[in-house]
Amino acid sequence: MAGGGAVLEDGSIFSRLDRELAKAESIFAFFAGLTVFLMMLLAVFSVTGRNFFNAPLPGYVDWIEFAMPFLAFLGIAWTQRQGGHIRMDILIGRLKGRAGWAAEFVTTFFTLALLILLIWGSWAHFQRSFDWAAPLWSRDSSIDIALPLWPVKLLVPVAFSLTAVRVALQLWGYARAFVEGAERPIGVPLVLSAAEQAAEEARHVGGFEK
Repeated sequence: MAGGGAVLEDGSIFSRLDRELAKAESIFAFFAGLTVFLMMLLAVFSVTGRNFFNAPLPGYVDWIEFAMPFLAFLGIAWTQRQGGHIRMDILIGRLKGRAGWAAEFVTTFFTLALLILLIWGSWAHFQRSFDWAAPLWSRDSSIDIALPLWPVKLLVPVAFSLTAVRVALQLWGYARAFVEGAERPIGVPLVLSAAEQAAEEARHVGGFEK
């Protein structure tokens, strides 16, 4: 099955926009990775406290539930740029030239439409949780230690919004590729074969450049 691969760059305005957006995506992805590390520390602290001091971390489950949206949503846009999300490559990977870019444009358009709906719904969910007049500005909280939930509910539409900007940029890229008939367009994830993916992974694991 084919998959996403490298994103080509050049000196065009489109490519500069792609690189600037990638910086924000990398920051989001960094905090997603940092969340994994902090969750590991919480687990170690809680298990150590329970086994040696009979005092596990208070609200451990609440903290894990609070951290999960950071882990689940902050890396979506970065993965979208890399073409790493699950999609129907068994068909699209067989299409070449303008037919392939047209198929990518159509699927990306529907992805953007879905993201707009998700942003709208998740923002409404955040608004139901947030209240300036409430303690800690929150109408709801976690069960055990009463963590306010509006920050993580706000995180969802923010992460989806960044992803929507990425998808809109890719839509532009696929449109350009279709019009120009480009073989390897700029600013969109190129479709790699299984052999090409294996070679790329081996290059990264080996720690050397060809």
